[in-house]
Amino acid sequence: MTEERKASPGTGQPRLFCFGLGFSALRLAERLLDKGWQVAGTTRTADKAAALRERGLEVWLFDSETPLADPGAALSGSDYLLSSVPPSEDGDPVLNAHAQDIVRLTSLRWVGYLSTTGVYGNADGDWVDEESPIRPSGTRGQRRADAEAAWLALQRQTGLPVHLFRLAGIYGPGRNQLESLRQGKARRLLKPGQVFSRIHVDDIATVLEASMANPNPGRAYNVCDDDPSDPAEVVAHAAELLGVEPPPLVPFEEADLSPMARSFYDDNKRVSNHRIKEELGVSLAYPDYRRGLSALLKDLKPID
Repeated sequence: MTEERKASPGTGQPRLFCFGLGFSALRLAERLLDKGWQVAGTTRTADKAAALRERGLEVWLFDSETPLADPGAALSGSDYLLSSVPPSEDGDPVLNAHAQDIVRLTSLRWVGYLSTTGVYGNADGDWVDEESPIRPSGTRGQRRADAEAAWLALQRQTGLPVHLFRLAGIYGPGRNQLESLRQGKARRLLKPGQVFSRIHVDDIATVLEASMANPNPGRAYNVCDDDPSDPAEVVAHAAELLGVEPPPLVPFEEADLSPMARSFYDDNKRVSNHRIKEELGVSLAYPDYRRGLSALLKDLKPID
């Protein structure tokens, strides 16, 4: 039996609660703070919590071993809720600790779960969309698929307005190939036919805002740009922008990679973003990595 959900009377200031104020969620949080929203969320350490509070956020400690100390106080008055906390071998930490606390929030108008395009697994370079089969290649993708299923089950059972966002490779300020090159960490691997989809963190925030304004519970959205590309090509373009020589191409079979790094190359697919455009009306600020990197180049900070 589902519980009726209604808009809270509120104070005229919508309230967002984020489980996991990481790179993507924090970009949305800061954007909404600038618009006068109340924004609260979680982090894992006291030091980071203190830093985030200085930026105007209400912050609580939470991780898989540490549930919210006072979930009623933390979640009270939330109109929107976003979870970016990754699943573990024990399942989704947010649902494990606080599913019932979330369900009791009858004022919630929208719930978002940040997943990954890794749930589609390998498509040998072909296109996938939100109707493609969920068949992850490895453990991490399977955990994400299981977490998606758990959130959707909660939606069906309780009426919780859950939305899934399958993110491609995320880049943005401080996390991009320009920075990797400047730090000497960039690599170019030669694996013919390999492509990845990616998305600028600002465009993630845009998609989430568009969905919050037009809820469609139970819906999944791919969040990626228009241009799936060879990762070696992206590194070469970043090097050109910086005016430096790109790292040498290394055949994938000869590269000294960790098992986790190597596993990313198990999946080869092009991810369609038609739904965020057609259903949510999203216009991407950075529809390809060239425009994204060019914008980031202007804001690079000197290396100490």
